[in-house]
Amino acid sequence: MGCFRVLLSIICPPLAVIDKGCGSMVIVFLLTLCGWVPGVIAALIILNNPKN
Repeated sequence: MGCFRVLLSIICPPLAVIDKGCGSMVIVFLLTLCGWVPGVIAALIILNNPKN
């Protein structure tokens, strides 16, 4: 996880996880619509996952 990805996940969470698959992007987008903080937290968790 690079510095650019962290900044992108803080500014616009769905764009940070765009290469992790459509499902991840949809989940982060919906959480961002519910509130900015849940979207950022979900994006950081998805980006920090070592399996993907």
